[in-house]
Amino acid sequence: MNTTLRLMAVLFAGLPAAAAMAADTTAVDRNVKQQERIEQGLQSGALNTREASRLEKQQSKIEQMEAHAAKDGRVSSKEAARIQQAQNAESQLIHSEKHDAQRGNPNSASSQRMQKDVARDINQQSRIRNGLADGSLTTHEAGRMERQQASGDRKLARAGSDGYVGAGEQHRVASADNRQSRHIWRQRHDAQHN
Repeated sequence: MNTTLRLMAVLFAGLPAAAAMAADTTAVDRNVKQQERIEQGLQSGALNTREASRLEKQQSKIEQMEAHAAKDGRVSSKEAARIQQAQNAESQLIHSEKHDAQRGNPNSASSQRMQKDVARDINQQSRIRNGLADGSLTTHEAGRMERQQASGDRKLARAGSDGYVGAGEQHRVASADNRQSRHIWRQRHDAQHN
């Protein structure tokens, strides 16, 4: 009987951490989906570079909120609700931008550069989500990575704010993404686990 009670206590003690990790994974999963929608809009021409830039700027604000919420190693239900509300607003904004009269040229060099950078964001967000899901990242580590993702998204937003992403601008964004990629790898392979 004592063994059963101890086992139940251990299982119930882990539930809040599992619930927090699930909330974190859900938020990052939503980031991935929204980035995919931005990339799809660029590829189809439904979004031009300037519109995608504005969406990336909003996405960076959400990632900054996630980073701030995870700063203490856990995301409260109140913080998760605020993040979800911001993600809902971003989702509506993506829909509006994709269905307005403005069109982009998916074959232009600028759009191709933006598409490449957004695809890289999707990949890195997926790696963060997978790290949370498999326990190789703690909530605190994921929060730091979201802060870095937000910084990268701001760089991308600035690069495309004039409607054109030049080769030099893309190089600066790619350099920041490369640093972030190495950081994600190191954090997923360190000794800290959820």
